[in-house]
Amino acid sequence: MTLPLTDHRMEALRTRLLEEKHELERRTRDNDHYGLANSYRDETGDLSAIDNHPADAGTEMYERGKDLALLEREAFRLERIDAALARMKTGEYGRCAACGSFIPPERLEAMPTAIYCVAHEPMQEETRSRPIEEEFLNPPFGRTSLDERDDQNGFDGEDAWQIVESWGNSNTPAMAEGNNNDDYGNLSIEADENEGFVEPIESFLATDITGHDISVVRNRAYHRYMAQAEGDPLLEPDEWAEE
Repeated sequence: MTLPLTDHRMEALRTRLLEEKHELERRTRDNDHYGLANSYRDETGDLSAIDNHPADAGTEMYERGKDLALLEREAFRLERIDAALARMKTGEYGRCAACGSFIPPERLEAMPTAIYCVAHEPMQEETRSRPIEEEFLNPPFGRTSLDERDDQNGFDGEDAWQIVESWGNSNTPAMAEGNNNDDYGNLSIEADENEGFVEPIESFLATDITGHDISVVRNRAYHRYMAQAEGDPLLEPDEWAEE
């Protein structure tokens, strides 16, 4: 059975909490709340950031986010300390807020701001919740993807991304969807997908409006078609085209 804290231990814990509170307040005050009191202009010394490299702005944004996280951590710690000091005044300190039993002194020595006993500490339960964004991203392109629907072959979110991606991305061959790429033009999603035609032959075999004067456009689809020995062996001998 756990006994209540003695007056000596209670006073020692109060002293520790007050010392930590003063230290947190001093540290936050001396470094101007982790630099958040300064504007972007003060940090860079420039009147305008227009002529700065985007990477510089990215670095400043990263540092500002880190400062915010550190400041939030300190603020959370201060709240816990203030709450513990308030419970000391009301006589609630040292009792579990869930079951009302006394918290072991050893736990309070290790964590003076403890509100719960070990059995009722909510933080011991590992959360299994996932970011809400994942519901939109899974499957890929979320609700805008129509690939899984048999009754739909229209323009969807994946097609929109492919158009944007055709202007360039940051992928390397190691990050590409396929692993047999001979140039950077094949690094996009479904780069080998037929665009504007169904069968490969339709992309390089052409006629005039009357259906005569058949000609062959020797594009990438044509060379792949011939290399895979699809259809006729030679639609038009290469030497004819060279002449």
